[in-house]
Amino acid sequence: MKRKIIWEEFSKKAAEQIRKGKSLTGEDGIFTPLIKEVLEAALEGEMDEHLKDTRDPEKNRRNGRTQKNLKSSLGGFEIFTPRDRNGTYTPQIIEKRKTFLPDDIEKKILGLYGLGMSYRDIQSHLNEMYGLSVSDGTINSITDRIIPTIREWQGRPLERIYAVIWMDAIYFKVREEGRVITKAVYSILGLNMKGKKEILGLYLGEHESATFWLQVLTDLKKRGIEDILISCIDNLKGFSEAIENIFPKTEVQLCVVHQIRNSIKYISKKHIKDFLNDLKEVYKASSIEIASYKLDVLETKWNENYKVVINSWRNNWERLTQYFKYPTEIRKLIYTTNAIEGYHRMVRKVTKSKGAFTSDMAILKLVYLVTVQINNKWNDFTIQHWNAIINQLFIFFADRIKKTDTV
Repeated sequence: MKRKIIWEEFSKKAAEQIRKGKSLTGEDGIFTPLIKEVLEAALEGEMDEHLKDTRDPEKNRRNGRTQKNLKSSLGGFEIFTPRDRNGTYTPQIIEKRKTFLPDDIEKKILGLYGLGMSYRDIQSHLNEMYGLSVSDGTINSITDRIIPTIREWQGRPLERIYAVIWMDAIYFKVREEGRVITKAVYSILGLNMKGKKEILGLYLGEHESATFWLQVLTDLKKRGIEDILISCIDNLKGFSEAIENIFPKTEVQLCVVHQIRNSIKYISKKHIKDFLNDLKEVYKASSIEIASYKLDVLETKWNENYKVVINSWRNNWERLTQYFKYPTEIRKLIYTTNAIEGYHRMVRKVTKSKGAFTSDMAILKLVYLVTVQINNKWNDFTIQHWNAIINQLFIFFADRIKKTDTV
């Protein structure tokens, strides 16, 4: 039975190879089985397209697979080529009697999968590589073969405890029933107890709501998360309560930057500069006591003109100021959702030229492929000042962290 490569396993093995100073190529290289899976997915996609084009599909169907030894600079490996009953299928990606895979094909296949290119770009590259004209249907069949991998990734087990998680949504346009609508991809970025960042999950919904976040959090718990020390979110109505419902011990820190942005909406242009200078004295104070005093000063000066803004800071004060209890290293991590917004910016670099997607799965396929690359990069390093941060967390959350959590 063909061994299926799970992208999460691939990223961990690749990082381990790098840390040990071993090559990613060659007979035991981590890229070799990846190439094998990609090529076999491509061949299966070709067969799907061939059977669709058969004039009388009742007289032709799949008829098992043939084994073939393929040589490449990554080492030799076996692939399985599908057969049809009538023997009319001719492989184009790996032609009959062809036993050597050129280097440029290997690199470009990885590039097509890893960069989430448009169908037009993929067709252009395949034409450049093979001189082939490949239909949209063939490309779609090939990319659809990663859907089971996406589903397994979405449901993979998670760690028992996370130091910090950031949660936010990113929006995409999608065509549905002849019209273009907006869909939200709910993103969860976790910082584990070893100081490494990782996207824990991607969930597609109609629009961002606390009700949907409650479902997401429930799923995270089912996947093995028992505790989250600190969660950083925007001020979506009901979001904090949703977190506390599933993870009652988690400290919820509202994003100060989001609060500032929301405040600016109500400030007259002629007052923005002065108001922000006074507000900076509040959120950049050295302690909660000084911050509270500076908020009183802000209220005395501006309450007559901007009572709604002042009330918003007052009403959210407890969750806006959790970061004041921590040393500088932890403060910088949690006072804003900038960490997950940075991830969203990296996703946008790839998706910004896509316009409206053709389906929900088209969104997930592309965002997943980009996310795998990002997770791989993050897995290679630990965040700055982690030794100081983990020692501080052990002090603040001594009763909730086990020594085995950091191993």
